[in-house]
Formats: sequence, structure tokens, C-alpha cells
Amino acid sequence: MSAYFERLDDSRFRPLPDAGGAWNDAEIHFSPLGGLIAHAMDVHRAAHGAAGMSLARLSFDILGFLAADVCEIAVETLRPGRTIELVQATLAIAGRAVVLARGWYTIDSDTREVAGGESATFSVPEEGHEWGIADTWPGGYVASLEMRAEEPPRPGRGMAWLRTDRELVAGEAVSAHAAFIALVDTANGIAVRQQPGEWMFPNLDLTIHLHTQPTGRWVGLDTTVTFGPTGQGLTSSGLHDERGPVGRAEQTLTVRRPAAPGSR
Repeated sequence: MSAYFERLDDSRFRPLPDAGGAWNDAEIHFSPLGGLIAHAMDVHRAAHGAAGMSLARLSFDILGFLAADVCEIAVETLRPGRTIELVQATLAIAGRAVVLARGWYTIDSDTREVAGGESATFSVPEEGHEWGIADTWPGGYVASLEMRAEEPPRPGRGMAWLRTDRELVAGEAVSAHAAFIALVDTANGIAVRQQPGEWMFPNLDLTIHLHTQPTGRWVGLDTTVTFGPTGQGLTSSGLHDERGPVGRAEQTLTVRRPAAPGSR
């Protein structure tokens, strides 16, 4: 089975061709990179005996160009606790920090009695509703996806399901939430307001809030994209698995005319 990354040692990973970016073929797509960081956090927490908590929020700030080169991840626990924990990861490429991530974990308890308030659900379409996102976006990561939608997206609005048969890290088992997170950043590409060759709108960050832990291979994205009048934008997505809604994702966009390769 193909993979997005291969492990080199305890902290370093090499991106493989299927991790290739959509804006630049010399870049790593952030979607699998986000999943890799979530996996590194899981490994760190397991090594320190953390258990009985679930991921509630994971935020990523993208600090620079994500060159398709070896990634080194350093993880530390900023706020240990028996009921709440805060973990930070810094990802560096060529010695430069390019992603800063923080994850909040909260204690598991039985709250089924008061559970509620989720958004409306939508189901995975049957075969025959395949959608060719690769018609809009290039890159190894986009080509690795299977996508389905009941109807084609409109500018700034789309509902789609996606999955992949690629491993996140070659030969390694990963958590359900890491595999899920590895596909979430795709949201910024499913309901484009303007064609990528005419305008750029890369995201500066990604924040994922989870009220339910995701399971299964399919990731559902109920996405709205807004461009403001002074160069800022926002991609907002309801997140779903096959059972129903699991949380939300927000991405801050910088909207501009095409720039020189490698700039952010």
C-alpha cells in the first residue's frame, strides 16, 4: 500500500509523492501533514502514559513554505493534568519551524444523557456520484483521493465525502482521529470561489473542534467559503463521519492574485 510519509527515525519523516501539494509541486499538501502531526502527538502521549482522554481541539498555524523535504517533529506537553491536557508540536523543515500545533485533550466520561445540538447529517452517496476534484487541483495528494458528492459544488459552497487508501505513515497503525485529520485540510479546495489559476487563497491555519470522536474511512465536509473585500477569507466546514456530525473546522485564507512560486 502507498503512503504519504515514511519514518526515518523517532522524530523525522520523509514525504512521499502522494503528499504533493496543490499550489506548488515542490510543496507538501498540508492535509496529510496535519494528520502526521496528530499522529506524532499520539505517539508522544502514549510514551508518557497518557490515557482516558480524547482530542477536543487541534489548531495549526502554518508559519512558512512547506517544502517537500524531510520533516522533523518535536512534541511536548505544555499542560499535563488528570482531566485536561495541552500538547504542542513544532514541525521543522531544513531546520526552520514551519508549523506550530496545539492540541487540547479532555477526560472521557459518559455524557450520553445530555448529548445533543449536532448539525444536520448527510449520507455518503452511492457509487456513481464520484467527483473529480483533480479537474480543479493538481498534485499527488489530490490524485490520491476518492471523492463523492450528490451534486457538483457551487462557487463558495459544497458538500462532499472523501477517503483514501493510502497509509499516513508507511507500515504504522494510526489513530482514527489522526487518519480523519489527515483529510480535513482538503476543505479549502472543494468549494472554490475563484479558479486557482486566477486567484490564490491558501490557508494560514487550520483549527479543528471535535465534539464526537471520528471513526471510519470517510470524511464528510459541509463547506462554505467566504472572501472579504480586503484580502482576507474564511473556509468553514461542518465535519462528519458515516454516523453523523463530529465537529467543525475553520481555515483563515489570504486572498490575492497569483504570486511568485514559493511565497505564502
